[in-house]
Amino acid sequence: MWCVTARRAGLRAPLTFTGGHIGSSGVVDTGPPSPNNAAMSKPETVRRIKSYSAENGYVYQYQFQDVHPAQRDGAKGNEFIYYVSADRKTMFPVRIFVRRDALDQWTKQTGRALTGTEEYAVAKMRLFQALDEVADFATNRPELTVDTSNLSSLLERLDL
Repeated sequence: MWCVTARRAGLRAPLTFTGGHIGSSGVVDTGPPSPNNAAMSKPETVRRIKSYSAENGYVYQYQFQDVHPAQRDGAKGNEFIYYVSADRKTMFPVRIFVRRDALDQWTKQTGRALTGTEEYAVAKMRLFQALDEVADFATNRPELTVDTSNLSSLLERLDL
């Protein structure tokens, strides 16, 4: 910010100039602030493709796509979506539903809640468990859920 004496313009008071130009009234004329690149779209999220060698001998590629709140069979939770490929040519979505009531029960037992990163890790462990156990995962595509029956074993894999 700098000060301009406006004697040359026939004005007696100093003007404060912050950008733009000085109008005939002696008032600094600046428009409302706008982003420099308002017309640019958001950049695409870079998704890393990772490999997983399942116990059944298949090598899968997968990438994390999205997480959002969801509801299945009246139960609330978060749905984690991964894209998986068994042949490196075609990818298909795999949805893992992490039930909120299972997380709440674990919180009551341990005295602390799982962080978002830990919940993501539980969903990923559930994906790996299914890739290990389900023969021909690409054609079967089971619905995967994290609930009270499997949450403890998944957390053990994470040393939690």
